[in-house]
Amino acid sequence: MKIMIVDDNRTYLMVLRGVVNNIGDHHITVFSNPLEALEAAASIEFDLVMVDYMMPEMDGVSFIRALRQMPNHRDQPIVMVTTTEERETRLAALDAGATDFLRKPIEPVELRVRVQNLLALREAQTAMRDKAAWLAKEVRQATQDLVESQRHMARRLSRAIDCRDGHTGDHVARMAALCKIIAEGLGLDAEQCETIHAAAPMHDVGKIGIPDFILQKPGRLTDEEMAVMRTHVSIGEAILADGRSALMRCAERIAATHHERWDGKGYPRGLSGHDIPVEGRIAAVADVFEALCANRVYRPGRPPEDARQFILAGSGRHFDPACVAAFEARWTDILALINATSDPLTTPIALAS
Repeated sequence: MKIMIVDDNRTYLMVLRGVVNNIGDHHITVFSNPLEALEAAASIEFDLVMVDYMMPEMDGVSFIRALRQMPNHRDQPIVMVTTTEERETRLAALDAGATDFLRKPIEPVELRVRVQNLLALREAQTAMRDKAAWLAKEVRQATQDLVESQRHMARRLSRAIDCRDGHTGDHVARMAALCKIIAEGLGLDAEQCETIHAAAPMHDVGKIGIPDFILQKPGRLTDEEMAVMRTHVSIGEAILADGRSALMRCAERIAATHHERWDGKGYPRGLSGHDIPVEGRIAAVADVFEALCANRVYRPGRPPEDARQFILAGSGRHFDPACVAAFEARWTDILALINATSDPLTTPIALAS
């Protein structure tokens, strides 16, 4: 362990060092100047500090107070060495952060026992800190593994639904990647962007409850069929309801509101403006744009520029103007994504900001 001894009296400095040196194989650093000791402590974490009270440059109480303000010396044991038994001095030292006291002249046996006890305390303290750090790391890893497992299951479920809808599974991948780009453009924090990216593929999970003859119909749907198709929103919301994780709660909001419109003419609730959760507003833009660009059995996909103009024209009516502005600001990235042949769910997104 690293031990610091600070005393302007060189005789006592050597006495203290000699006694402590016999306790064990520790690294001992001595200072006769408290200011130099503080400078060293700024870059070295000492495990035990022994400091005299009466010093010309700075008294021991001021030294302890300055040392305790350093992030790397907030917990270590500090021993005040003093010639006085004045109550005010001891209280001031305790208030500054002293752990124990030694009175001059030094009694070697007492010094050895005190130092051994304080070093044992420091060892236990360090062990607890290391164990706490290890446990925190394990918890973070377990949490990360759980989140990744949830995302993996969400991706697989979404692929299954998309394939049942007659697609190849790329729709949910591109739509989710588009959501992340728009979320970033809105200035949402990184964690929220990642959550939206992971949750967005489940936006159409409710289509599992739509009959095949409607879901896979090659032509236009009748009004009655369209009414049935629209129920996929409420079905998806019910499937994802009461989720315990942030990912599932976000997925529920997206599934429930990605067909709402900014002007209140969407479905199923006719929400408008900021009453629509931001995730739903983002997904509305991403879902429509990707669907316009994608080839379907009943129509070819539009060129990306045509789909872009459709989104821009819908700003303030169909779509949240802020989401459209974020979409437009990241157009280069969006175009690169749409033109990519790889699957954005398995290929990391590395797009320019």
